Amino acid sequence: MLERLKTWMLPLAMLSGGIFYSFFSLFSFLTPYLISVMLLITCCRLSIREMRFTRLHVWMLVVQVVGSVCVYAVLCPFDALLGEAMMICVLAPTAVAATVVTGMLGGSVPCLAAYTLASNLCVAIVSPVIFSLVGTQGEMSFGASLWYVCRQVGPLLLLPLAGAWILEYFIPSAHKVLKSHQSISFYLWSFSLTIVVGKTVSFIMQQDSKNYGEEFLIAFAALLLCIGQFAIGRWVGRRHGETIAGGQGLGQKNTILAIWMAQVYLSPLSSIGPAAYVLWQNSINSWQLWKKRKKEGKA
Repeated sequence: MLERLKTWMLPLAMLSGGIFYSFFSLFSFLTPYLISVMLLITCCRLSIREMRFTRLHVWMLVVQVVGSVCVYAVLCPFDALLGEAMMICVLAPTAVAATVVTGMLGGSVPCLAAYTLASNLCVAIVSPVIFSLVGTQGEMSFGASLWYVCRQVGPLLLLPLAGAWILEYFIPSAHKVLKSHQSISFYLWSFSLTIVVGKTVSFIMQQDSKNYGEEFLIAFAALLLCIGQFAIGRWVGRRHGETIAGGQGLGQKNTILAIWMAQVYLSPLSSIGPAAYVLWQNSINSWQLWKKRKKEGKA
């Protein structure tokens, strides 16, 4: 009965968040804490000796940075707003929660943890340059942008890593318990997914713009882009023996940061892109986790 419930838990979490968005969006302040706890549990599987940068990470960074510029260059002549929205969806760094999903899917957590760190630091450095080339006039300085990213990524990514290693060396009994109970992350992810979907739907509903045609186009383009980035990531990852990590690295984005960057540096309406993207990426991950759970249930 419990395994059957797990199979449908993620789709139900998304549905609940979408229907009761006004309620669950009130708990959005819990998201960073939930992610930190999930990462702590997942990082208990890590070994610092396993976490290294490889050629795969270099290629993924190239796709992320160069791809964002190319997407904007292609779309801008036809629809500048669409170009900005899609550019930010490609440029956005990997979400720290992607490490959790990678672990639940059976992928390499050390590989993606290394890329997540590299991806976020890379965006902190190159994003002001890219935004200046696009021609937007943001009021945030390079230092402010760098500090914002470091302030957000640091506690979420580095503290769980440090906490897991501290437990391993100083409280091995607690480390062993967390290492052997990885399924806890699944339940925490389900709850956080409900909150994230609720917050996203609430964000979209509160938009002042009445240009529904443009918003629908951006949301639909975000869907195609999301599928494409997961596919490209898996293709690149497969060539280096890291299919799951590759897909999550390029497909699952830090949409909270992306929405902020869009609102500060780009046209505010372009933030619809990453807002819709969070629904699509969580739908894809929910489907992947559902498929894995179903396969494990038959085994």
